[in-house]
Amino acid sequence: MTLLRQLVDSAPSIRPWSTPAPEGLLRSVELSAGTALPPSYRWWLAEFGGGVVDGAPLGVEEFDADGLVFWRDGDCGAAYRFGDEVGGERRVVGDEGVVAESFAGFLTTRVALALGLRDGPNPAVARLWRMTPGALLDNGVHVYGPDSFGERNATFEVARYAPHWVLVGDDSGGAGLFMRRHGRDRESVHRLDLGAVGPDVAEDGELVTADLVGWVEAGGEL
Repeated sequence: MTLLRQLVDSAPSIRPWSTPAPEGLLRSVELSAGTALPPSYRWWLAEFGGGVVDGAPLGVEEFDADGLVFWRDGDCGAAYRFGDEVGGERRVVGDEGVVAESFAGFLTTRVALALGLRDGPNPAVARLWRMTPGALLDNGVHVYGPDSFGERNATFEVARYAPHWVLVGDDSGGAGLFMRRHGRDRESVHRLDLGAVGPDVAEDGELVTADLVGWVEAGGEL
């Protein structure tokens, strides 16, 4: 939960409370829900007891005919709850349908929207953010969440030196992971030394993968 905590601690649109929910209360909620709580949501309650996201409380809001409602959008009143998967993380479903693949992904997408990043800089990153606030892998690969994406791209002046590309992560060894911002190929990830960033990352760097999400799930081998 390292990156999730980093997201919660750094995002202005998230204000966690400071009263952790005791284990007995969590078990009571699970009993009422008829199933175990998704791990990232259970962590949120156990760490903070809830909080405020985009100005609206997020905790255990109510139970209705469809189950546990954990958040209502203050702007439109839409209710958000979990899908009917059994065990592990579960999809987040709103009135408009599935909005994230996990509670952690739900918080990540809300932060991205609040920061003006919409769903993400390209479809592949958007898919990852619907699941998790980036990735920090055992081999040092760091794929950024929305809380660090803007700062990293600004620090290395990517918009100036490689205007058709975005920096989506790094290898913790001085090289960045880049993807195209526009065009038909917005799936490929290329690695290039952060001191050598130029307009043609594909030519100057090396192709890492054509499937960001699958690559991350497989451990991000370089």
